[in-house]
Amino acid sequence: MQIKVEKLSRKELEARGVFSWPIWEKEVSRFDWYYDSTEECYLLEGSVEVRAKDGTKTAFAKGDFVTFPKGLSCAWNITQAVRKHYNFK
Repeated sequence: MQIKVEKLSRKELEARGVFSWPIWEKEVSRFDWYYDSTEECYLLEGSVEVRAKDGTKTAFAKGDFVTFPKGLSCAWNITQAVRKHYNFK
């Protein structure tokens, strides 16, 4: 299962309706997470490294559009406080 990190233009973000999505915030921390549905998010602030169960690490930060696949089990390591728009499919 692959985490997808993209750089989208403002126009692409607006076309997906990203700026109307809810906002989630979290302080510097580490926690385990399981995705029971696909999540798309756009980071407004912060820096994160996510490690999947298979050991694969994915880093992303402010300005990145990230897609987490349904069924992903991982550990989040937030190195700079996060503020993001998110949407579950």
